[in-house]
Amino acid sequence: MPSSSSPSIAVVGGGLSGLVLARILQQHHIACTVYELDATADARRQGGLLDLHVESGQLALREAGLHEQFRRLTRPQAEAMRVMDKAGTVFIDQASPDSSGDSGRPEIDRTELRALLLDSLHPGRVVWGHKLIRAHRLGDGRYELTFANGSRRTTDLLVGADGAWSRVRPLLSNASPEYAGISYFELHLTDAPTTVPASAALVGTGSLFALSDNKNLGGHGGRDLHLGAMLRAAEDWLDTRGVDWADPAATRTALLAEFAEWTPALTDLIRHCDDEIVARRIYALPTGHSWPRTPGVTLVGDAAHLMSPFAGEGANAAMLDGCELALALIEHGDDVEAALRQYETAMFPRSADAARRSARGLDLCFADDAPRGMVEFFGRMGVPVASTGRR
Repeated sequence: MPSSSSPSIAVVGGGLSGLVLARILQQHHIACTVYELDATADARRQGGLLDLHVESGQLALREAGLHEQFRRLTRPQAEAMRVMDKAGTVFIDQASPDSSGDSGRPEIDRTELRALLLDSLHPGRVVWGHKLIRAHRLGDGRYELTFANGSRRTTDLLVGADGAWSRVRPLLSNASPEYAGISYFELHLTDAPTTVPASAALVGTGSLFALSDNKNLGGHGGRDLHLGAMLRAAEDWLDTRGVDWADPAATRTALLAEFAEWTPALTDLIRHCDDEIVARRIYALPTGHSWPRTPGVTLVGDAAHLMSPFAGEGANAAMLDGCELALALIEHGDDVEAALRQYETAMFPRSADAARRSARGLDLCFADDAPRGMVEFFGRMGVPVASTGRR
């Protein structure tokens, strides 16, 4: 049980890493406050499906006492996978496991996972509408947080869970995210089996990797398709194309031109997508990003080790961060520095390994001869591969 002199804990960012941290601390009667920039839990779309790994994401949920609830929300059918090229030639068509979903990496909708964590926290644990604009250390070793709404808070322990463009990171490191060479368009097709049945059948219930010519058209299937149209491009490509990316019709036209050599069966995913199209660039922190032990502050999730999404490691690493930091704080009690040292010593090499795998995954997806590298990779993992591909 915490004493009356227990250090105060502020977590900046209400994503998966920060919420896991808050939940596990709560389980051990340790209070913290999560400051989130969004006004409400449903202020913006949270993304598509995540596959949670036994040794990281699922481990965090077990420690949080939420694993059984998580299992009830998983989608075993979403563990299917198809790999094809721009002509629609299928090289891998892996069926989903049986309904038990015991493959080790069950899929869950990110929005449902975040809601599960939020609902598990005591009222008031998350403070909404607090966008951090500045964090600095005071003379007594505490940290003062200044928010866009004009409010200020002080804390003994500051945890930056505030993502790629963290306002907490500069307290620890001069590193900034670097462009990973990929521009990305987030696409959605709502109620696809009804509105675009051929496209729904093409994607299936699981993951689609359609790869050719340094381009990638893929994502997750099911009732609603959550996809991305991605390509290697210069960092200023989005700015210099002369396209109003806020205009759905103009965006579709530009993307269809980029994917002009692809089979219409695949480009229909662009042609018939919802009007909500989001253009973004993919960034990553330098692999092996670390910092010297700095009293009273640390980072979790993307704030610590932003990586490309092409190995499915980002969310899992973030959740494990929150878990391991919480357990270290619980173990060391009021000795915060010992807890932070234990957490960072384990996290730095672990996250560096995940970032290397993510970088390799990017290179497999975006290559002149793709999907050859991806097919060979899954073949080595024991996934059945068609000998010559099939339509």
